Amino acid sequence: MSNLAKHVVLKAQAGTAGRLKLGFGALTKALATTAAVTMALLATTDTASAAGQTPYVVGNDRGGFVRDRLIELRNLRSSGRQVEIRGRVCYSTCTMLLGLPNACVSPNTTFGFHGPSQSGRRLSPEKFDFYSRVIAANYPQELNDWYMQTGRKRINRIYKIKGSQIIKMGVRAC
Repeated sequence: MSNLAKHVVLKAQAGTAGRLKLGFGALTKALATTAAVTMALLATTDTASAAGQTPYVVGNDRGGFVRDRLIELRNLRSSGRQVEIRGRVCYSTCTMLLGLPNACVSPNTTFGFHGPSQSGRRLSPEKFDFYSRVIAANYPQELNDWYMQTGRKRINRIYKIKGSQIIKMGVRAC
């Protein structure tokens, strides 16, 4: 994982720790959620190991939060699992899966790219540049260059690119 990605994960973890101080009820809920996520990740990893590293198949995925995706990326990298992006759409943070060494894509999947925001609201120039670099660091070089020059410039709309074009940019076909 890049230093930039590690910084975001650590910052997210620190933010979570700060929010835990809100009270016992919030703490209990946060601990229960963390335990559930951890158990699910462990079960997924154990199942993958037991089944001879079954592929992690991505169906339709419209994205989510960068910090959550970075944690998923870290877990997938450490497991060594094949990642197959086969859904009709892979938008927003889902596209960060393209940089995994064991990723492959369907030529028919449509990938959607946009710049980082906070629920559709613009970030400060410093944060926008920082998160743009975090996102782009998870792309193959040609896609990274395109994203930094063009793809990140849309906030409330997306650039759509077919999987066949992503394959031409260096990602393996499934």
